[in-house]
Amino acid sequence: MSNASVEKWGVFEAAFNGPSGGNPYLDVAFDAVFSQHSREIRVPGFYDGDGVYRVRFMPDNEGEWSFRTRSNSTELDGKTGSFVATKPSEGNHGPVRVRNKFHFAYADGKPFLSFGTTCYAWTHQPLDMQAQTLETLKQARFNKIRMGVFPKDYPYNVNEPLYPCFEKGTDGKEDFDRPNPVLFRHFEKQVAALCDLGIEADIIMFHPYDRWGYADMSAEQDFRYVAYLAARLAAYRNVWWALANEYDFLLDTKPMSQWDRYFHILEENDPYGHLKSIHNGEQTMNFDHRKPWVTHTCIQNWDVKRTQEWRDAYGKPVVNDEPEYEGNIIQSWGNLTAQELVHRFWITMTRGGYAGHGETYSHPEDLIWWAKGGELRGEAWKRIGFLRELLEQDVVNGLEPMAGAGEWPWTRVSGARDGDVSYIYLGEHQPIIWSTGLPKDGTDYDVDIIDTWEMTIRPAKKVEAPIPHPTRHGAIVRGGKADAAFGVELPGKPCQALRIRKKH
Repeated sequence: MSNASVEKWGVFEAAFNGPSGGNPYLDVAFDAVFSQHSREIRVPGFYDGDGVYRVRFMPDNEGEWSFRTRSNSTELDGKTGSFVATKPSEGNHGPVRVRNKFHFAYADGKPFLSFGTTCYAWTHQPLDMQAQTLETLKQARFNKIRMGVFPKDYPYNVNEPLYPCFEKGTDGKEDFDRPNPVLFRHFEKQVAALCDLGIEADIIMFHPYDRWGYADMSAEQDFRYVAYLAARLAAYRNVWWALANEYDFLLDTKPMSQWDRYFHILEENDPYGHLKSIHNGEQTMNFDHRKPWVTHTCIQNWDVKRTQEWRDAYGKPVVNDEPEYEGNIIQSWGNLTAQELVHRFWITMTRGGYAGHGETYSHPEDLIWWAKGGELRGEAWKRIGFLRELLEQDVVNGLEPMAGAGEWPWTRVSGARDGDVSYIYLGEHQPIIWSTGLPKDGTDYDVDIIDTWEMTIRPAKKVEAPIPHPTRHGAIVRGGKADAAFGVELPGKPCQALRIRKKH
């Protein structure tokens, strides 16, 4: 038995010296087969520069594991080793998976409610700013971050990146057949830092906002790049794969068949089956998330009241990563009030989906969170953290909408439940009394009024449920009787929610 050990769902790494001449990225095939009892798992290896080859493995079971390498290079072929996978440490719950069709949980069963933010190019900024980003994330309550592998050329984000993504050739241009190990070592270091904070890294592989030529790589170069990412990063338990930010803006150079092939390459080279999705630009251009290789629905859409529609269309968890951003820049997608972004979070969550945050406040040096990280200057993030704390107290299986899409009055207000706990979000509506969605089977319930902006919780005053005058809609008569066992008084202002808990 080896003395080497790593905790379950940790990263085991083995390194070997091998050929450095020619182009090892193209010339050398290298992988390893990890075994425990009769089970075998193929894991791709990768070249890390300076004649060093690495293979990384995330054990999903405790006990002894062994491995044997395979290569077309005699220097790398037939190497063996072993290690022991130990009990996971506190805070290590494994990778996130889909659970209960529309929701997520860690591998150990702990529910995962996605509360994400966006910092597209934070790993390409000066090191002190990256350190500041991590410090900010320690204080905020986000548990997922969208981040690109490639730097970005876009308004508010025009600075040169810290490192090039590929090595430079003799002509001074980046050689897309030679990934730059310095860049990728740094990137994976930051992925590991996020893991230490309990934050999922939603890794964006491609995007259109480019001046370096990455968006114009050949199909073969793209395929090798995707496989290389999988080999380097798949062993980190906090990885999610986002194939693109706004894939539809790249269709003239990367046709649809190519996007499906990227998914398949991940299936072939990520033995752990990390979550995989893809993100649209135009609101009419949602990817076909019904495809079996897509694990969840990734959406960019301001109309968050459509969340149930997307659940019904795709039959998978809905993550609206861009319901627009809090800020004040000139672009309309980046000048929401903090109140409006919080409002959209609540609507999304109480219709059975998950939402994403971004912050775009104008800055004289373009130090904008959504682009570069650094500091949060807005107010939404505090209220989003409050929402997360609320839901994590109650939600076990995932919030399910109270009614089908299109049912009155849930087209206007939002409500969802998980077991004996329900949340009703009234949003822009400000009734002084409410009963719809409240229990029909008696008064053995605690009802709290939540002010989603002030972040206060107080017991609701129960009153007799109102009985609306019966109103005819064709052959259907609405009203004429109470729709719940009781009603509650409300303060008559917007941004109020109700939490209903059955007494035990």
